[in-house]
Amino acid sequence: MHADLLIHPQWLIPVDPQDRELQEHAVAVADGRILAVLPSAQARESITADRVLELPGHALLPGLVNAHTHAAMTLMRGLADDLPLMAWLHAHIWPIEKRWVDPGFVGDGSRLAILEMLRGGVTCFNDMYFYPEVTAQAAADAGIRAVIGLVVVDFPTSYADSADTCIAKGLALHAYYRDHPLIRVAFAPHSPYAVSDAALGRVRMLADELEVPIHLHLHETRDEIVQSLRDHGERPLARLDELGLIGPGLIAVHMTQLEDAEIERLAAAGAQVVHCPESNLKLASGFCPVARLLAAGVNVALGTDGAASNNDLNLFGEMRTAALLAKGVAGSAAVVPAAVALRMATINGARALGLEREIGSIEPGKSADLVAVDLSDSYTQPVYHAVSQLVYTAGRHQVRHVWVQGRQVIRDGTPTTLDPQAVICAAHTWCERLRPS
Repeated sequence: MHADLLIHPQWLIPVDPQDRELQEHAVAVADGRILAVLPSAQARESITADRVLELPGHALLPGLVNAHTHAAMTLMRGLADDLPLMAWLHAHIWPIEKRWVDPGFVGDGSRLAILEMLRGGVTCFNDMYFYPEVTAQAAADAGIRAVIGLVVVDFPTSYADSADTCIAKGLALHAYYRDHPLIRVAFAPHSPYAVSDAALGRVRMLADELEVPIHLHLHETRDEIVQSLRDHGERPLARLDELGLIGPGLIAVHMTQLEDAEIERLAAAGAQVVHCPESNLKLASGFCPVARLLAAGVNVALGTDGAASNNDLNLFGEMRTAALLAKGVAGSAAVVPAAVALRMATINGARALGLEREIGSIEPGKSADLVAVDLSDSYTQPVYHAVSQLVYTAGRHQVRHVWVQGRQVIRDGTPTTLDPQAVICAAHTWCERLRPS
């Protein structure tokens, strides 16, 4: 058997149903896909490869999936910290966006975010922002997998003057990337409070027709619930349910305000939830009841949110925070163990985006989206359980190699598809423009 690449890590973490940690195993890659997962001794005898990579002290795991981002907002990292959500949005973020956000801003911000994510082991991200065609192009150029949100809001922006225009532009983008190997799309109505019933109904109809997900912020804060009760006489989830949006294609982000009946409804409908623990903590938005959602059978993925409210795109940090926070919220040290936190950042994220047959685990036939993490330093020694070290101890600075569809995009910690100096120079230029006077 011939392979393009044969990787021999010390620990292989396939993220399979048994949550196994394999040692003395290898992964063979051919034509961008995982050809075989087999014992190293057998691989050395039966597989010839163009390149053999020996990785003692490393764990090899599936590429991480950041299931909720606003990539371009990385240019606003640290610009308006320590504020509640609505004050943060109304007094700072939205005025800045109105003045500055254009294709150039989105391109430079997206490249900065993609560089950060690739270096941190993220091989797929689910985005929501203006000028999605620019983010899509930046992702394609960098060789990262992305689900690009076709943003929809009722109010006029520099991107579009109405929800109808947003949808028209989104449909054109969907057609353009229909057959792209790395870029998918999802409808991305910002939130129930930013989109009318009419626009949400049209989004649902088109999402069903095109078989794409619907990605939106939902039940993020208590104020959102109060506003919905005042304006619509019901909670946001109930309103969306009446509009036919609650189903397997719904990617509901944040979900910090949930009642038991709502959790049961999400489970029955097969809806997806994305937990953004660090952003929710920083904005004091509330606590997503992760343990209760998982116990009910709801698929829960992990996202960072944007770097303007986090302030990083570090999925290793999110795994650790998600596991620790869930224990505190549930009052049980046993909930969200390390293996579950890792699943939330890999296969659960893939499932939320409808990509579980393509990515999220290391299995023959799947795309070779892989990450090698060096556990040999003092930070992560000794290693009794590799998964526990990855979730509770390891940091993104220990990511050494990253592949997307078999293409190496990080080699020995160095990006191969982006020029870090150029990306950082562009960020400095925007910093001078956006800096408060």
